[in-house]
Amino acid sequence: MKHSARILGALLLIMTSFFLNGCSYNNFKRMDVGVQTSWHNLESQYQRRTDLIPNLVAVVQNYADFEKSTLTGVVEARAKATQVTIDPSKLDAESMKKYQAAQGAVSSSLGRLLAVAENYPNLKANENFRDLQTQIEGTENRINTARNDFNAAVGEYNTAIQLFPGNITAKMFGFKEKAFFEMKEGADQAPDVKQLFKK
Repeated sequence: MKHSARILGALLLIMTSFFLNGCSYNNFKRMDVGVQTSWHNLESQYQRRTDLIPNLVAVVQNYADFEKSTLTGVVEARAKATQVTIDPSKLDAESMKKYQAAQGAVSSSLGRLLAVAENYPNLKANENFRDLQTQIEGTENRINTARNDFNAAVGEYNTAIQLFPGNITAKMFGFKEKAFFEMKEGADQAPDVKQLFKK
């Protein structure tokens, strides 16, 4: 009897230690919700950029000689990006890659539009254009901050579910690793300015 009481006491001590060390279901759930919240914040910033694009295109369209292919590229990239969504409870690598590719296409087409706009002094002098350009630049900064916050939340969560003894609790309750928002291929290199002006 004393022997089984000791075993039971040891098991209770281990379980208590387990839960006090942040290995509980509630702790993992809290971090999972934190990742999802960070994802929604990131999506919100991308949505802000998406909402600004029609206004920017409308202003630029007033300049009849502006490159139509550049405007078409922005509109098409925006349309494709709005079709790619991710369920925040399933942030896997494949879904993340598709989302990043769609948003990357929007970034590239916007970059091209703003670079081409440099050739149009009247457009650059337009107050609405300057205001929209400033808003888009500010949104890009917010997107970068939101991506960093998201990756930090994913890092905390992924670390917690991989370390012992938390990995046991995570496996028991089905907590799976989440994908990071990764750097776009080639983003570590300076852009080729000639490519920006190719039609």
